[in-house]
Amino acid sequence: MLVQVLTATERTAPRRTPRLIAATVLLGVGAGAGWAATSVFAPPDEVTASTYTYVDVVDGEVGSSVRLTTMAAWRQVPAGTNRAAGTVTSVELAAGDEVRTGSVLYSVELRPVVAAVGTVPAFRPIGRDAQGPDVRQLQQLLTDLGHYDGLVDGGFGPRTEAAVKAWQDSLGLPADGVVQAGDLVFLPELPGRVTLDDELVRPGASLSGGEQLVSMLPRQPEFTIPVSRAQAATMPVGTAVEIEAPDGGAWSAVIVAQEPSAEADDQVGLRLGAAGGTPICVDACTKIPVLGDARLSSTVITQAPTSGLVVPAAALRSSADGAVAVIDREGRSHPVTVLASARGMAVVDGVRAGLRVRVPADAPGEAASTEPRAPQQPAAGR
Repeated sequence: MLVQVLTATERTAPRRTPRLIAATVLLGVGAGAGWAATSVFAPPDEVTASTYTYVDVVDGEVGSSVRLTTMAAWRQVPAGTNRAAGTVTSVELAAGDEVRTGSVLYSVELRPVVAAVGTVPAFRPIGRDAQGPDVRQLQQLLTDLGHYDGLVDGGFGPRTEAAVKAWQDSLGLPADGVVQAGDLVFLPELPGRVTLDDELVRPGASLSGGEQLVSMLPRQPEFTIPVSRAQAATMPVGTAVEIEAPDGGAWSAVIVAQEPSAEADDQVGLRLGAAGGTPICVDACTKIPVLGDARLSSTVITQAPTSGLVVPAAALRSSADGAVAVIDREGRSHPVTVLASARGMAVVDGVRAGLRVRVPADAPGEAASTEPRAPQQPAAGR
């Protein structure tokens, strides 16, 4: 019979203080078993109680996990400078929208400000006979939009001028063949997800030119679990984490670093990553809000499930030389190797299933008895 033993604690904490919600131990046991105590090996017999209870060695599984909260926050990377001056008359995108080459970001005095790819920021009007890398970036924009089929060589000639006029006409602008400095915001990579400084870019706000107000988002937000230093000691780098996705699915991650908290000396941030450098949120990163921190319920696997023969950890007797054994009903010692231990139960090797082993009756949570107990019912989790 599969028995699930749950322990739960909960404490109130400030916003970024982790909440220990529950720890789970899964035990597969047969009839006549079902005892949970501490995971500390008992000392030799002469210092234990003289009254025992007895349990069967059974096939089962031992594992341990902790329910915590993962914080997901987008790191906004400044990427584009505004050169338009005047009153913002419209904003064309929301935080986190995907922007492509030629997308209108906002308008200043009814003149659209357009996104283009380039590392050189807009800094001057571009017209006939202009030369330079900014001209080459403009020609690439016009090529991508289907207005230009000439050489992308950085020289503004008649064909580039004709393409500019066609582009201006498509935007409803006077087709004068001159691109003003405020008409374009060059971004390092497109398509990409973009945010605007909503304090500066809003209808009615005034811009003077030169504001750093366009940012781009990375492939995924940063995932961290805030914990105490004591908790962090039980969660080393490489520990597996399952995150509940906003859509009801699950994302797999591992702890890749432990970083001191800037907010409290006794706090540690567990930074999460995914295998192969792929995003933890795979193709659903857009479901995580761009503004503020998203709080996602998560399970940290502190002890991976291990199957085998299961005994209460309090049944284990350690000798002075470090050997571990269990004692049967007749008092005989059976050496064992401990393969895993969690929440008062242990998976061992070296004994057979069905062997009845003794446990001190005064072990935590155990009443004095010389008869085996029926399996415990699962405790209600929270």
